[in-house]
Amino acid sequence: MRIALAAGDGIGPEIMAATLELFAAAGVSKLVEFVPVEMGEAIFARGNTRGMTDEAIRIVEDLGVLFKGPMATPTGGGGKSINVTARKMWSAYANYRHFRTLPGVVTPYSKAGINLDFAIVRENIEDTYGGIEHRLTNDVMVAKRIITAPGCDEVLRFAFETAKRMGIDTVHCSHKANIMKMTDGLFLERFRTMAAEYPGIAAPDVIVDALCMNLVMKPSQYKMVVLTNLQGDIVSDLAAGLVGGLGFAPSANIGRNISIFEAVHGTAPDIAGKGIANPTALVLSGLMMLRHIGLEKQAATLENALLVALEEGAHTGDFGDRSKPTLNTESFIKEIIARLGHEPKTVKPAPAGSSDRINYATPAKPETPLMMRTITDVKKEVAGMDVYVEAVHPAADTAVQMERLCASSPFHITLVSCRGMQVWPRGSAFTECVDYWRVRFELRDGRTATQADAITLLGHIAEHALVSEYELLRTFNGTRGWTLAQGQ
Repeated sequence: MRIALAAGDGIGPEIMAATLELFAAAGVSKLVEFVPVEMGEAIFARGNTRGMTDEAIRIVEDLGVLFKGPMATPTGGGGKSINVTARKMWSAYANYRHFRTLPGVVTPYSKAGINLDFAIVRENIEDTYGGIEHRLTNDVMVAKRIITAPGCDEVLRFAFETAKRMGIDTVHCSHKANIMKMTDGLFLERFRTMAAEYPGIAAPDVIVDALCMNLVMKPSQYKMVVLTNLQGDIVSDLAAGLVGGLGFAPSANIGRNISIFEAVHGTAPDIAGKGIANPTALVLSGLMMLRHIGLEKQAATLENALLVALEEGAHTGDFGDRSKPTLNTESFIKEIIARLGHEPKTVKPAPAGSSDRINYATPAKPETPLMMRTITDVKKEVAGMDVYVEAVHPAADTAVQMERLCASSPFHITLVSCRGMQVWPRGSAFTECVDYWRVRFELRDGRTATQADAITLLGHIAEHALVSEYELLRTFNGTRGWTLAQGQ
């Protein structure tokens, strides 16, 4: 099998070379050919804002699996995170990270005799990671948060299927649906719908701020947690801190067609080229990749050798027993190689699995992007619109102006809000406002309307006020498709 290989930036080439040396010692190189691709800092420096060449994209899409080291995101210049670009472009919708106490890695929990072993599954495509942002007024920037039912279903099914395969009996959904009632509300609703298909798995939910507190106070109560993208990003780094840091946190990005296995820690430019970096996270990510393609026995052999080396005190400069010699990257890998075929004594050995042959088949390349649909047969009716206008005069003055402008339309003004808080017709003089008003228009009693009616009114408003945004309000099978303002 051929696998695309991007060594990464900073310490990436060093830890990747060490990891491949380890894999070769276990016979992986007899079964896998790693194909180098051009990605990262050097490509950004050529003016390529994607950070990857066209040839690299073609190779990854042909092969279906990418193994990558840490990569730098350029500061300024317009280039976006190559990690986010790769995940989104290739629809690697589920980020899976396994966190556990490792021998020789001292943490407050290991000192207390608490062994951690849990997973975070993070939706990897949507949310604010769409990077859709605009400046709307002098003082206001807005980001759009996108949560879709098909996107939820993909990552939630991955979580439940992974839990089922691994014998995990509880999957928590973490969310902020108490505040983001429609976006996180959809994620929680789809979680509950999906959970009904897996009656053998308990499916509680927990608000994300409570989850963070619980993870610090009593992390052992969780086995697997699934979250939306931004919340999952934050929580997964928090979880890494519980087991020693990102240097011990493997990461897999799983998609329908393409999957990416990577170290998610930084490029550590301050130690790059010195040969002293810790390769553990990349090794563990590579083991996830080997299991993904069917090399379960080889992965177990490698994992057990790593555990024995850690158990016996092998360590790089960023962790470990200081009474024992600090190893450089190459020496650390050789300590692992020397223990191939051994099993740890202080922790449970990795299960051998049943397969030692590649069973991965590269999916056929789709001709066009897949159009996903989940919720169908919905009756939609226009109920109004939210118009966002820039103004520095009081909300009451805006309301008077808008009442005059909509007088001959099927709509009437029902609300003016600022930063999500109602300021008209009811409000408080203590509510501080900015130059960004949301004006809500809803249907007058007994009237109906189309989008064209809303656009006609919008055009009329635009002749008298600066409109920065517009949202059509609709009902879906009679249910309101928008939220109330705070204080409404």
